[in-house]
Amino acid sequence: MDSSASASAADRFAPDGPYATVRLWLALLVATIAGVGMWAIVVVLPQVQAEFGVDRSAASLPYTFTMFGFAFGTIVLGRMSDRTGIVPPILIAGGCLAAGFILGGLAPNLTTFTLLHGLLVGVGAGTGFAPMIADISHWFVKRRGFAVVVVASGNYLAGTVWPLFIRYAMPEIGWRNTYIVIGILVGLTVIPLAFLFKRRPAQKVYAAAESATQVARADLGMSPGMLQALLIVAGFACCVAMSMPQVHLVAYCGDLGYGAARGAEMLSLMLFLGIISRIGSGIVSDRIGGAATLLIGSIMQGTALLLYLFFNGLSSLYIISGIFGLFQGGIVPMYAVICREFLPPREAGARIGFVVSATIFGMAFGGYISGVIFDWTQSYRLAFLNGVAWNAVNLLVVGYLIWRQRAAMRMAAA
Repeated sequence: MDSSASASAADRFAPDGPYATVRLWLALLVATIAGVGMWAIVVVLPQVQAEFGVDRSAASLPYTFTMFGFAFGTIVLGRMSDRTGIVPPILIAGGCLAAGFILGGLAPNLTTFTLLHGLLVGVGAGTGFAPMIADISHWFVKRRGFAVVVVASGNYLAGTVWPLFIRYAMPEIGWRNTYIVIGILVGLTVIPLAFLFKRRPAQKVYAAAESATQVARADLGMSPGMLQALLIVAGFACCVAMSMPQVHLVAYCGDLGYGAARGAEMLSLMLFLGIISRIGSGIVSDRIGGAATLLIGSIMQGTALLLYLFFNGLSSLYIISGIFGLFQGGIVPMYAVICREFLPPREAGARIGFVVSATIFGMAFGGYISGVIFDWTQSYRLAFLNGVAWNAVNLLVVGYLIWRQRAAMRMAAA
């Protein structure tokens, strides 16, 4: 009787089991709540600029600092999750976000407001992405790709839900009180939810995962350090390309005479369809692997970028932006899937954090360099071409990884 009950409990907490499924949806909830850290400043930026009496570039600094904090959170708290489990990072995220938003709502000047976004808001938001993805990857084997993209979709869901909340709240209570309310809501939800993640995978699960990744690395014929370095290059390059329409689409539509509102609608469409893309890529990766899925996504993203060069009518831009969302949404989570396929599972948080941080820096650099190119040429045409070129770099790296894997497997079979 006791033996049967013990076996039943073990099955319940096994990878791909009932507990893993519940944990997956709880992780999505935490990721969606924590994702407010990325999107809130985008919505309140005009009000912040007006109140502090600064120009647009200065008002954009809180977003830039948020991205730096986001990268820091993915790396440092991802490494912490490898040692302590995910509960302490979630608690830190909840505390950082709550304090960051409440103090941000009380900030006396732009400098203080900016530092709060870098040191608190960005760090908390970063914890809701890569560390949460790394944690859920331990609880799934057969459906790992699907699980990873579900949690990664929390970032896009946050971009759908939180801006609506902020837009409705600001006219009633102002941006400062809206920030304070967000801080209270995040603190009251994320911190209690953290304690639902106390269970850690069994040692035999780690052992089985380690054996699987060792076999995969042997098939690839590449050291963990070299593979991670290549993934960092690939992640940076693909997100330089990805940033061009995501960061500049609204401005591009304004330049074409369609208005910023049309560009915002296209961006929302892109992000919404990006959720579908993420879920679809996870399902595909469970069948053909993360590297092959990433290659397909990269080819499709490059194709969509090329379409922007040849069509700039209003209807065409809506269609292309939708296509771009469907093509690119699943790319970033595939780096986490590849890390778990080939790299040591006990280092998943740190390694996924480093690769994801490279994608963040790629977005930051891509958004900036596209603006520089526009200033030089007074046109976005070369900026789109620049995106295509960086996408080609990504294709070369991912293609090389797949070639190495197949070459190593042929040699082993000979």
